[in-house]
Amino acid sequence: MEQEAGALVVRPAQWPEVEELFGERGEPARCWCRWFKVTGKAWDETPREELREQLKKSFDAGPEPGVIALRDGTPVGWCAVEPRQCYPRIERSQVLRSAGKAVADGDGVWSVSCFVVAPGQRRSGIAGQLLAAAVEHAFAHGARIVEGYPVDPALRPKAGSSDLYHGTVSIFTRAGFEPMPSAVPGRAVMRLQRPLSKAGS
Repeated sequence: MEQEAGALVVRPAQWPEVEELFGERGEPARCWCRWFKVTGKAWDETPREELREQLKKSFDAGPEPGVIALRDGTPVGWCAVEPRQCYPRIERSQVLRSAGKAVADGDGVWSVSCFVVAPGQRRSGIAGQLLAAAVEHAFAHGARIVEGYPVDPALRPKAGSSDLYHGTVSIFTRAGFEPMPSAVPGRAVMRLQRPLSKAGS
């Protein structure tokens, strides 16, 4: 069936698509979705090209580390999602610690860590569709719980794009995520439990 022009397709990502979306400039091309992977002094000492190679290699290591949005074949959005233990900075974060025992069960928990939406495509609903695909991807690979750490712009009205790559509370709420207790103003820990009908035996 022929796809309608301008229609959005969201599915597990392929490396060339992510490489094209991130490009050579801007925050994605500086970080390559490694902020939550590389901690401490190593982050400051790791060249950008090595960060890029680390993300590229992750596509060969197991399930795709995220989902991609394509419009007319052009990548316009990305959402990173992997098991939480893949993100040491998340597991050590104040946001997660503030939620305490409510989020202590790491086995089977996947994290939505990052959104990238191309300039000119923002505020068009792409992030919500990326989140839905990320949830589906995580559940398909055995996740029991999908977790996110979005910003609440109502409590952080000055949050810029460097903060909003976590996503916003409203996007996660619309996707059915529930907030966990958190003591970090303007930052939430939100969770979605795998439906029983998809949990297998």
